Amino acid sequence: MADTLIKGATIVEGGRRQEADLRISGERISEIGRGLSARKGETVVEADGKLLMPGMIDDHVHFREPGMTDKAEIATESRAAARGGVTSFMEMPNTVPATVTKALLEEKFKRAAETSVANYSFYLGATEKNVAEIRKVDPATVCGVKLFMGASTGEMLVDKPAHLDAIFEAVPCLLAVHCESTPVVKANEERFRRLHGDSVPFSLHGQIRSAEACWQSTSQAIDLARRHGTRLHVLHVSTERELTLFSPGPLAKKRITSEATVPHLWFCDADYARLEGRIKSNPSIKSRRDRDALRHAVREGRLDLIGTDHAPHLLREKSNTYFNAPSGIPSIQEALPALLELAHKGLFSVEQVVERYSHAPATLFGIVDRGHLREGYKADVVLVDPDCPWTPTRGDTFCKCGWSPFEGERFRNKVIRTWVNGDLVWNADDPGAEVKSRGQRLEFLGRS
Repeated sequence: MADTLIKGATIVEGGRRQEADLRISGERISEIGRGLSARKGETVVEADGKLLMPGMIDDHVHFREPGMTDKAEIATESRAAARGGVTSFMEMPNTVPATVTKALLEEKFKRAAETSVANYSFYLGATEKNVAEIRKVDPATVCGVKLFMGASTGEMLVDKPAHLDAIFEAVPCLLAVHCESTPVVKANEERFRRLHGDSVPFSLHGQIRSAEACWQSTSQAIDLARRHGTRLHVLHVSTERELTLFSPGPLAKKRITSEATVPHLWFCDADYARLEGRIKSNPSIKSRRDRDALRHAVREGRLDLIGTDHAPHLLREKSNTYFNAPSGIPSIQEALPALLELAHKGLFSVEQVVERYSHAPATLFGIVDRGHLREGYKADVVLVDPDCPWTPTRGDTFCKCGWSPFEGERFRNKVIRTWVNGDLVWNADDPGAEVKSRGQRLEFLGRS
């Protein structure tokens, strides 16, 4: 690890910009100011006014390890994350086997310590039978518990009232939920299957995984959280109607919070004609009106933070017919460039992107010493060139699945350096460089 001085940057932090230098000493940011002089042995990076941001924190990824490593693994996806300016991630439990015991959870942490380029945490999965395991979760060492209230199968689906009450009552930390009503989805599937047989067009996905399915489940989750006093985090909100269930306001005072994902902010139902199964996800990408309402909710703070729901599948799987194409979109490498492109278009400010994708996750989860460019904080730092047009291609991705729905899009900004705990893990001038440094296990303030 070499100490680094980044000179002449435009630092984006706390809702404002300032022209300053930033010094990294060991794992931490040691000094921020103007006119800092290089010390012996330091690596000097001339930023020339480029944007310097805290590393992005993605609260919602599926890295597929263990059990589905033909699609993705912690090593490949964390490297793709770093290339996209994401320095910390929180990974979901629907792996093989599902992460539903403390022992299986710790196995994931052990694997990440060996292979992850980025910092990491993992959710424990909720089932009908593992309330005792849920009670064991230490809020200081684990990001949360994940509950599928729909859109899942096997032990990961929990939708019976008695089991939901038990989980909402028992959980000692943040409970992150996937909300879709399975009965509504199943009824819609049968209706469209009668009309189209097995040849259901992908354009109907938003009507099958419908707004009503989301509304019913999200309303139920919020009612349960209020009844039990649970800290609830509703993932990948996808509809205008659901937004009425949430309020703008200071994040630190909220016990019920919500997430937007990059694919839901970028795509709409018009894109099914071009991308078909490549943008099939649960919950579905819906109408332009829904997408525009989500964008507005991000601006006003009704939606509290942004994640990706990065969920890789092989392209040959996604090329199947509607019922045989799996749901899930790889997006972590292009997420920050896509959000900054929306900022270029005037839909957000750059400061709002940093707030929702870095500051807010750190606040909501109570992450220790990350999510800000502050002296004494861990040096998770991203340097972005705001005037470097480029277009993602099939050969660009570090994701193991080998493709991206953003191929062919034009971005006007590019992540050119990423540091994790003071180590340079992505350098656009040397994209093939071997990365030997490893991320660290995230620590939390331990709020219940």
